[in-house]
Amino acid sequence: MPMFPFSEADPVQHSSPIPNASEVVIIGGGIVGVCTAIFLANRDVQVTLLEKGRIAAEQSSRNWGWIRKQGRDADELPIVIEACRLWRQLADECREDIGLRQTGVTYLARTAKDMAAFEDFMKIAAAHDLDTRLVDGDDVSSVASGMSRRFSGAMTTPSDMRAEPWLAVPAFARLAARKGVRIIENCAVRALDIAGGRVAGVCTEHGKIATSIALVAGGAWSSLLLRKHGVSIPQLSVRATVAATEPLPAFHAGAAMDDDIAFRRRHDGGYTLAPGGSHLLYVGPDSFRHATKYLPALLAHPLGTRYLPAAPSGFPDSWSTPRDWNAETPSPFEQMRVLNPAPGKSDLTSIRRGFDSLYPRFGPVRLKTTWAGMIDAMPDVVPVVDQVAAINGLFVATGMSGHGFGIGPGIGRVASDLIQGNGIGHNLHRFRLSRFTDGSAIRLGPAI
Repeated sequence: MPMFPFSEADPVQHSSPIPNASEVVIIGGGIVGVCTAIFLANRDVQVTLLEKGRIAAEQSSRNWGWIRKQGRDADELPIVIEACRLWRQLADECREDIGLRQTGVTYLARTAKDMAAFEDFMKIAAAHDLDTRLVDGDDVSSVASGMSRRFSGAMTTPSDMRAEPWLAVPAFARLAARKGVRIIENCAVRALDIAGGRVAGVCTEHGKIATSIALVAGGAWSSLLLRKHGVSIPQLSVRATVAATEPLPAFHAGAAMDDDIAFRRRHDGGYTLAPGGSHLLYVGPDSFRHATKYLPALLAHPLGTRYLPAAPSGFPDSWSTPRDWNAETPSPFEQMRVLNPAPGKSDLTSIRRGFDSLYPRFGPVRLKTTWAGMIDAMPDVVPVVDQVAAINGLFVATGMSGHGFGIGPGIGRVASDLIQGNGIGHNLHRFRLSRFTDGSAIRLGPAI
């Protein structure tokens, strides 16, 4: 197993030859693309999955590792409930320890306003018969013990789970390969081949693959590829910094967070730590292009996002990144195989300060490793899962907005049936692409 965080220096694990044709081509080797491939293969659909860098090398391995129903958007919740069942199924099938454990998720409330927000979610939880419950200030220690600070209360869902992202998604990819999915790493899709208003193939750096169905599940890169073909999707990418501690005494088995710090027990005895709700946006052309659509989120959480005037060279929304290119020449996707942002120094300071303040008995926290990822965000904090109306055979599953790891297997199953024209089992109206152009008001989902 390559060392985490993954990079393009890691050896290629999947190197199937480029086929001349494939029933379905999936663009992007994160959790959504991999899970979609698994469920298509279960129906004997011929699938080719193309990844420009390495499987799960970007946000799918860099996230917090939470698998939660708690705090979900009401329209996401039915899919994530299914996803939790599928997590267990896939973990059994892949026959690898991916760190999947049912240890619960807890949100800590500092104020009465926080508790009121939790009470709003309790109505949604009750409608879906979740085991979510509220805890008052005197009983917070029963769900998260040993903290130095007193809280007004908490919300907890004992049935929520955790897993190790950098183990889980590669394991699922190996499962997909055993099911017959053709996976090709280090193979960028430069463009789609569109003929007569429909998908006719994909143009890769190693040649063309004929297909009538393509799924774009490229995370932070999806918008750049789609824009080349006239499909505008108001997706931006924000940087989130994460750290892993050295092994610590087991003070909490699950995942928890307050305004300052989020933490989650790891299978190696340490904890994954992150700032409670802070992220950074590199301002670029798409930031200006889609600014008005993000105003509701900005007004609702004015201090949740920090800004820098330019992304590093090669990032999807960098000022220097081409918006159009010739499919016969190298594309932006080849110039940056793995989007590997540097962790923010101020974020790491915040992580240390937040954890040391909450658990001073451990002394200054010792970090084993640190990293950052680029989260594919949407203006309303819910994904796009849809068929592109203007291009027959083109499907999109992107903009997971930091919620993709936990819901990934559910989105994969949904995308699989959407592609096949089967019944979905869920109402996807909330996730339609046209919500950003049909005059609908932006309706914000939960930020975490």
